[in-house]
Amino acid sequence: MNRTEVAALLAYAVRLDPRLAPDDQADAEERLDQWLELLADVPPTAPHPDGRDWNAAHVVKHHIASSPYRIQPSDVSRPWFAFKADTLGRHTDPVPPVNPDDAKAYRAALAGTRRAIATGQAAPAVYRELTGGSTREERNEFAAARLAALGDYVPRTVRKQLTPWRRTQDQREQLAEAGRPDPLNVPCPHPPCRAAANRPCQQGTKRRTDRATPHPSRLDAATAQYTPQEHAA
Repeated sequence: MNRTEVAALLAYAVRLDPRLAPDDQADAEERLDQWLELLADVPPTAPHPDGRDWNAAHVVKHHIASSPYRIQPSDVSRPWFAFKADTLGRHTDPVPPVNPDDAKAYRAALAGTRRAIATGQAAPAVYRELTGGSTREERNEFAAARLAALGDYVPRTVRKQLTPWRRTQDQREQLAEAGRPDPLNVPCPHPPCRAAANRPCQQGTKRRTDRATPHPSRLDAATAQYTPQEHAA
């Protein structure tokens, strides 16, 4: 802020808290010099990627409304430096519109962009196409939506390569493609087994292990429940 902007901010503070009124002109000039020295690097306003823009007047108002202590210029400068650090931390350097082979010009362009953000003259660049948002919550929602859209699709060439390690799933996919009933869609009715739907049939009594094929009664149960309309759907 320049001297005029700091003077306006100080007058606003005095209007909200009359205790800050100077005793005389000399006191007013001294206080203005003090505030200007600490707030010369603080802009009156600055943008934020989340919409929580910086406004020095709002900081003054909040302090006077919430603190019993008289406001000092450091009560404005400290929040600004925290705001600036947060804003710069969210910034992703865009590709400068200069020849990348000109290293000096390229670095100068990057530094100029960062300087503009640090002084509140420009908003940080946040690539939502890549991050899905500027907050952790937005990025988590973005990732969840992308995963839901992609599902568990695996290219056919990859599926075939994975067949030795996913035989059961491969057999179920082949049945679905052929329009035939899938025994694993229903629980196994065989008393010693009673495997739940989508679980392989079991064999053995003390040490139960997965069967390579479903029990015949399970295939019968799946066939009885299967209809051509189910496959068409």
